[in-house]
Amino acid sequence: MKIRLHSHRNALTILQNEPEYQEAWAEIQHILKNLTDERIIECYEVYYKEKNKSLSTSINKLLKDDFSTFGWQTESAIFQEPQYHDIKGDYWRLDMAKDNISIEVAFNHSTVIAWNLLKPVLASELNHVQKAIQTKLGVIICATQDLKSAGNFDGAVGTFEKFIHHLRPMMNQLSVPLLIIGLEAPSSFRLSEIKVGSRKLGQITYIEDELTIL
Repeated sequence: MKIRLHSHRNALTILQNEPEYQEAWAEIQHILKNLTDERIIECYEVYYKEKNKSLSTSINKLLKDDFSTFGWQTESAIFQEPQYHDIKGDYWRLDMAKDNISIEVAFNHSTVIAWNLLKPVLASELNHVQKAIQTKLGVIICATQDLKSAGNFDGAVGTFEKFIHHLRPMMNQLSVPLLIIGLEAPSSFRLSEIKVGSRKLGQITYIEDELTIL
């Protein structure tokens, strides 16, 4: 899958040049490159065709499975104290973490973009609450506007473009290096929305077939 990058506080330079990050950065690049159209289609058809109208859950599952294969810790708690560590859901948890890097896969509502950006900061800065993990740099994986459209994402989902828009006014709060990675739309297909009874579901539509019809 093609990607777009935006580096906050020199995150990309650090990932490419600092020895402590290079192995983990190579894994991130490999996992994103391995996020092929074929794998996304197969995952959607097998697990989500009868449940979801967008590609977000399929991409999320593939990323989580692949990062786990490389030994990344998933759903890692940021804090150790029980009232934060044991709470249900992902509010005080990172999606993935390894080798001083926090990762958030952010396909949720645009109103929580600021929170998605702040979680890697909480994981990387010292805090009055006892920490369960200590990282130094954050990576946010999100959808570009093109993927949001082609993948039939919910209209309220925050995009790569909106994440970048948040960086300047939050510069003082986002005190650690952050790399924003925007996933581009699939090159060979898109997900069309169909109605099945009262439900909205997705249907794989190959771009080649659309061009043939035209």
